[in-house]
This record gives sequence, C-alpha cells and structure tokens, in this order.
Amino acid sequence: MNIEEVQAFLEEKKYHELREKLSELNEADIASLLEELPSDMQVRVFRFLPKDMAADVFAYLPTDVEQDIIISLTDNEAANIINNMMSDDAADLMEEMPASVVKKLLSNASPDVRRDVNHLLKFPEDSAGSIMTVEFVDLKEDLTVADAISRIRRTGIDKETIDTCYVLDKRRRLIGIVALRTLILSRPEDLIADVMEENVISVETSTDQEDVARVISKYDFMSVPVVDSEKRLVGIVTVDDIVDIIQEEATEDIQKMAAIVPSDQPYTKMGPVALWKKRVGWLLLLMISATFTGKIITSYENALGAYIILAAYIPMLMDTGGNTGSQSSTMIIRALSLREIEFSDIFKVIRKEFCTALICGVTLASANFIKLILVDKLDPIVALVVVLTMIMAVITANIAGCSLPMITKRLGFDPAVMASPMLTTIIDAVTLTIYFQFATHILHI
Repeated sequence: MNIEEVQAFLEEKKYHELREKLSELNEADIASLLEELPSDMQVRVFRFLPKDMAADVFAYLPTDVEQDIIISLTDNEAANIINNMMSDDAADLMEEMPASVVKKLLSNASPDVRRDVNHLLKFPEDSAGSIMTVEFVDLKEDLTVADAISRIRRTGIDKETIDTCYVLDKRRRLIGIVALRTLILSRPEDLIADVMEENVISVETSTDQEDVARVISKYDFMSVPVVDSEKRLVGIVTVDDIVDIIQEEATEDIQKMAAIVPSDQPYTKMGPVALWKKRVGWLLLLMISATFTGKIITSYENALGAYIILAAYIPMLMDTGGNTGSQSSTMIIRALSLREIEFSDIFKVIRKEFCTALICGVTLASANFIKLILVDKLDPIVALVVVLTMIMAVITANIAGCSLPMITKRLGFDPAVMASPMLTTIIDAVTLTIYFQFATHILHI
C-alpha cells in the first residue's frame, strides 16, 4: 500500500476499505506509511486503525509524528493509546513530549500505567532503569510446570515477552530463570525449582544502556533482567530496545567524529537553520585552530623561499598524516566502545601502533622516493627530506591517533570527539613542523 492509494481511499471516502487494508499490514509498515503522509493526513489515517493495532503502530513512529498525532487525538483516544503501550515505550514518549502534553496523557491513563510510567521516569537517562519494561512473567519456585504454564496463559497477553520467565523468592529477589521451551518440554508435575537455571546474568537499574547492550550481545539474550540494589527484579530490557540504542549510539559517534553536534532528529526533518546550528560551532573552532598551520608555514618563509619545490609536497604529507591518524583513531575508538581495550593497555597499544606505523611509513616512503626521483626528477636530497618527513608523520599520526582517544576516555569525555577533524588539525600542524625542521637541517637553509 502506498501514499497514492491512501489518498484515493480518502478522496473517494472509502473509509471501510481503507480500514481493512490497513489492518492487513504489519504495524511497522503502517508507521512508515504514516510518516510519509502529509501532516494533515496522518491523524485522519491513524484514526482508521483498529484499536488493538493503534498502540503498536504508535510505538514505531518518530517522536515528532507521535507528538503531532497525540495532540490531535481526543482524551479517550489518547488514553487508549497510552493504556495499550508497553510501559517502556510509554515512558520514552513522556520524556520527549512537552509538559502540558505529558500532564494530559497521564491524567487520562489508567492508574497502573501512570504508576509504571512514573516509576520508569525516575531513573537516570540512558540507564537500564530508564529503558526497561515492567511487563514480564514472574514465577515462584514451588510452582509445578503445569501451574506455571497456566499462569503464563492468564497473564502473558499483556507482557512484553513470555519466552523467558523469571523465578522470584518471597522478597521478589531474582533466583532463577526458565525458558518457555523448557516448560513445554518438562513434565507437568516437575517443580520450577528443579527445571530453572540458577546462574542468572542480570544488570542493575543504574547500569549504562551501552553496557546493557554489551551484555545482551555477549550472551545472545533476547532479554536481560534488571534488578535493584537488593537484587529484587524490577524489570527487563528486551533486544528490540537494544537495537534502537545501538543505532542511536552509533549515529551519535558518527556525528561527533564528523565534528557535528549530535541530534535526535532525523536528517529529513531538519531544515538548513537547524543543520547550521549543529555544524557551525565546530567549523568555527576548527577554522581558528587551523590558523596555527598557517603560522607554521609563515615562520618558515626562508625555507620555502630557498626551495619553492618544498611547497608542492605539503598537501601530500598533511593528507598522509591525517589519513593515518584517522585510521588509527577509528580502530581505537571502536575497540574502546567494545571494551576490547582499557586505558591500562595504552603502552601496549602505542607499541603496536608504533611498529605498524614504522612498517607503513617505510613502505610509503620507499614507493614515494622512487616516484620523486624517476617521475618528478627531484633532487635526491630534497626527496630525502620528503620521505623522512613521511615516515615521521605516519609514526606521529599513528601514536596520536591511538593515544588521544584513550586519554580522552580516561578523562571522562567521549573519545569520538578526538576523531577525524580535530585529530587531523593537530597532525597537520605536527607534520608541517617536522617537514620544515628536516628541511632546515638537511638542506642547511
């Protein structure tokens, strides 16, 4: 189904047919369709959705579309959406909405939903507590398998997932988990205590969402339990939320590495002014920092005056250093994100990057020396200055590219800010200094 078909149904007032067509689609596909519609049609089409689908479709929509729709709905319609959303999705919605809209939504929500949402909103942003859902299946260890399956049938319809059930003691402390597959394959008279898995991997409410993502990725979980300081089960984080988090974190890192202020809005929803605000600050900073490069060149006017040919190789040397540093920093930032390395490994990393840089530098310098002599017909002494600079530039760039992100991380900042533009500016200045120092001493300028 496409936009043209939807518009045709609306123009011809075939509302019943439109409702039937929508009910045949997947909720995520309906959300994509709504997002593409003009804003004045989004609410009209949304109202044709069956009530049991509306909340699921709503959860897939971007924040700006959610806000437009929820404001346009009646109190009863808004209450139906909120009451049928999973608690974590409802809490995410509340965080993004203006206070006036949140007040309206909570006032029309059921007491249970209001309690769950308020509970989730009290946790720090980007923590496990803020992204968890409280809709899970809990069991007692003295239940039989038959009783447990009966409980799942009674309560499972409102839960986020029933694939994994959580076994609690009388104080609601997590003591085990049992998979639905295990229950189905066990004998009806078996006790949950006999079939449950006691070695439970869990996270705390204060655990950072990136660490939660690593746990789910490492153990191939579909969900992970969240416990409080007393080991009582308070919620679960499911893999669908983790996928969203990974996408958000990756997008944020990419934007920082490109010297752009991170934004929650998609590119298609941002106008030129919004994009200008995200970019101009870093561009001004990098422009000012780049003036140091100009000052270095100015301070070596005599060297350039004596050997004008030196200026021809400045771009190549700066680009080589910048590219080398970007390669190194990108790999180190990824390794830091995946917890493959820590700050304590810095000397080991520097040693490895130095050896790598030495091999790369000699390889590039050898190839370049041949080109300078045979193709450019350059004086061998001048060519020596260029290739020695190249070796030193590659080594310096590699060491800077690996160490600066690790130091930045150690200081408590995001290592992504030390990637491409900022790092390249630093390496450019260092490369020029090395170049003119070699030229001054070897060429006796």
